[in-house]
Parts: sequence; structure tokens; C-alpha cells
Amino acid sequence: MLIALIITATFAACNQKSTGETERNTTEKTGITSGNEYDNLYPQHIPYGTGIGAMPGRVVWAHNPDSVEWNGNGYWWNPVHFDESVMLKMVNDSISSLGGKSTAKDGWFSLFSAHNADKGIDGAYQQGQKIAIKANINGSGVFDDDTSGETQMSYTNPVLLKALLRSLVEEAGVAPNNITVYDVSRLFPDYMVEMCTQGNLNGINFVGRNNGTADENAPINWSYKFSGKVNYLPTCVTDADYLINLANLKGHSYGITLCGKNHFGSFINGNAMRPPEGANLHQWLTKGEMGIYSPLVDLMANADLGGKTVLYMLDAVICAPSEGASITADNSKWQQAPFNQDYTSSIFVSQDPVAIDSVGADFLANEPTVSDNNSAVKNAANENYLHEAGLVSNAPSGTVYTDNHGNTVSNLGVHEHWNNSADKQYSRNLGKDEGIELIKIK
Repeated sequence: MLIALIITATFAACNQKSTGETERNTTEKTGITSGNEYDNLYPQHIPYGTGIGAMPGRVVWAHNPDSVEWNGNGYWWNPVHFDESVMLKMVNDSISSLGGKSTAKDGWFSLFSAHNADKGIDGAYQQGQKIAIKANINGSGVFDDDTSGETQMSYTNPVLLKALLRSLVEEAGVAPNNITVYDVSRLFPDYMVEMCTQGNLNGINFVGRNNGTADENAPINWSYKFSGKVNYLPTCVTDADYLINLANLKGHSYGITLCGKNHFGSFINGNAMRPPEGANLHQWLTKGEMGIYSPLVDLMANADLGGKTVLYMLDAVICAPSEGASITADNSKWQQAPFNQDYTSSIFVSQDPVAIDSVGADFLANEPTVSDNNSAVKNAANENYLHEAGLVSNAPSGTVYTDNHGNTVSNLGVHEHWNNSADKQYSRNLGKDEGIELIKIK
């Protein structure tokens, strides 16, 4: 049975359905706590920043164990291990809920309209406009030019990617030749490209490090001066009207990696296999300190990256404890409810990049399967970039973040943590005026 959890900064949705919300869903108020005390790895604090999106600050969590059928044998990514029809329904239900509508078609319309309105533009998606999807192909083609995808390390779930593409084509009405899936630091597996360009998806483009082109008119101008190569955005990004950030929910050797870090594969600097190292960015992750500059916030604020993003999605179908870990059944089955020693079998979507990463951080930091296999997750300073992003108008580091065009950024979204790992409730559940709210839709 599909269970979707919506995390939103709109308290009214806790008591009644949003306008146009699907009638087959019943919304339950979850504002009464069970009395559990705060048990999060991260220090508790008030909400930072202001929620954004069609439903400001909303994050939709779709969880369906029927989406995964892997018995632990063979490569985790093999498409036969996943139910495409279930996953497509999870995507479409999430999009409709995120837009506050009863159908995915209307949900997409709502998301595009809200994104444009935030920029002072009337209307939704127009035929001919281009969409770039940043996938996370980090585990594929890491060390060589192998395009088989035959690795136990993590990368974007191929069936989830296909489901997202189908939703864009079938529900949002986007022509396949106007969609580009990219990661200019990695190589897309041949099987993934083939399965995602067949039938009504014929015409979709894939851009990896083998065919990515740098736009030398679009260098990244960091808000803090440090040494490193000049980094250029790829033309598939600068030519796009919209972006979708399809990241992974997983641990990292430096702690966590979510939508913020996903753009480490969105620039070109001559270091084909290790652009972030060429850019000298890892120093800001390895320090493990609070109150310091974060290049992740610069990427979130960049007018051609975060500024164009109409949707953020976390692939949480099968979660790896670290980017370099070989995925097994043992290290990818989570203990916390509602997973209960099973695969996470989930996706998260939002239009608020700070809110979705805040929720993702809570799940990762409070999951023993992740922390037992990756001690770096236990470092509370992993959330430094979320504090910098939530307080971007007066960042703790003192950095003045811009949109890459010299314009100071005043808000990127809302950041806080749930009240405890059992209730998973946020400020709006408790009657506050700002923050994140968790409600369950059956």
C-alpha cells in the first residue's frame, strides 16, 4: 500500500485537504506528540529561512515496499529488481501532492507556475522550453571509461529515472527532445540510456563527461575567494529553461550527500574524472566545522542551477551508506520505522532545496544502518551548509552569497529538524508560524 508523507510549511494542510487535493487520500492531523524527547544528532533550533514552492516548504515522501523486489543477489541496479508501474505511481502521486492537486498533470502545472511566479513570470511550462535533469551517476565510470554500469556502488536508480521521464512526457507534456539528463563528471551506463530513450521517450538526450561541452561564457563565481581551477557550467545547463535536481539519499565519506552536493557534477574544469577536486571544493567538506563558508550554498544560489530548479527529488529507493560502498542487502536495509529491516523503497520531492535536504539529513543521521557503516555521518557539522543556506541573508560564516551574477541572495528555503525520530514532526505540526510540517496521506 502506498504511503505518502508530506512535509510542508503550511499548517492548514494538517487540518484539511489542500485545494484540489485528491479525494482518495485522507489527511490526518499529527500535531499531538507522543511525549518523546528530542533525540536527533543535530542540535535543536528554531526554523531558519522561509519556505518556498507551490506549497511553501512542502516535501512529499512516497514509500512503497512493493517498488523493490531485490533478494540481495546480483547487481542492485538491475531493472528486473524494481516494479516500474509502482514507481511511476509513486512519482505521479508525489507530483500531484506537491502541487496541491488531484492529478500529476495539474501538479506539474502548479509546480511550473509557482516557479515562474517566484521570478515574476506568468504562466507554466511552454512547448519548446528545455529541461535539464541532474542525475547522480557518481558510482558509474568513476575510474575509467566503462559504460556497462556494472558496479555495486550507488548511482541514480534507472527505473526511477525512467518513471520521472515518463511523468514529464506523459503528464507534463514535455517533448522528449527537449529533455536532457546529465552528469558531466561521469559516464551514463549504456543500458540506462537505452531503456530511457525507447518508445515515447525516444529523443531524450544524455550528456556525460564524454560529450559535455563547457559554456565559457558561464564561469562559476564563488562568493568566497579560494584557489582552484576555473569552473564552467555545461551548455546543457545554460541552454535549459528549467532544471530538475535528482539526487541520492545516502551517506558520504564526508558525512551526507543530498541535493546540495549533487551539483558537484554540474561543472567542467579540465579535470575530467574529478572536477570537484580540480575546483578545490573538498576542503570545505573535510573541515567538518560549523560557521564556515560552503560552496554548496553557492551552487544552490546559482541562477543557472538552483535558480532554474523547478523540482528537487531524492532517490531513496535503495540507500547506500557511502558513495564508495558496495551496496548489499545488509547495508541498505534500514532499521527505523516504517522500513523495519527492509529497503527504504522511497522517494522525496520538494520545491524547497533547504527543506528537502533538512529532512534527508534527519533520516540519515538517525539511521543505525547508515551510521554503523559510516562513522562520518555522526559528525553534526554535516549540516553546516544547511545553516548557511537557511540563514543565507546573514550567514553564520559572514559570507555574502550571490546568484553568480552579483545579486545578493536573501532566501533559499527553510531549515530545521524534526522533534524526535519516533514522531518525525516539525514546527508547523506544533502550531508554529514557520518551519516544516509532517503530515501523512493515506
